[in-house]
Amino acid sequence: MTNHPPSKRADAARNRQRILDAARTAFAATGAETSMAEIARRSGVGSATLYRNFATRHELLEALLVNEVDEVCAAAATVEGGSPEERLMTWLRRFFQYVSTKRPIVLGLLEHTDTTDPVFQSRGRMLAAGEPLLSAAQDAHQIAGDLDLDQILDLVMAIAKIPGTPEYRQPILDAALAGLRGHAV
Repeated sequence: MTNHPPSKRADAARNRQRILDAARTAFAATGAETSMAEIARRSGVGSATLYRNFATRHELLEALLVNEVDEVCAAAATVEGGSPEERLMTWLRRFFQYVSTKRPIVLGLLEHTDTTDPVFQSRGRMLAAGEPLLSAAQDAHQIAGDLDLDQILDLVMAIAKIPGTPEYRQPILDAALAGLRGHAV
């Protein structure tokens, strides 16, 4: 039996994902001004590979935002938990993580993109992904029914934007999410 090298397609997909992962980490650490050369270095690919996948910084930022939205939406369908409330809370924490880390990406995109661009239309996708989780928790009387998902996502986003460290914001998020349970009927 001979070992065959990975197909070019699989190798290209791995390189693309390595670039996206490195870019996500780099932007979170150093902000939207992170250079393409730094992203190539962090991902372990050459500049030619980086630019073959993402011809411009704008393309990279767009792909990163779309990739993160896809991941959060997919998480709603696969989130684990012993109850509808636990599944909703786990997904809301994942959404919080997304909001907390996307700021540098969005700031970088806003430099060259109109906010009416479809890349910024992720809210509807998030609502569609999370609504079954909220409905199940409300139907089980584990989450109060007086807030809709739009309001809950606004609450989570507001907490993510509070200045300070993640350790500072975490207990605020915990208190807010506990409040969703506090007056379920």
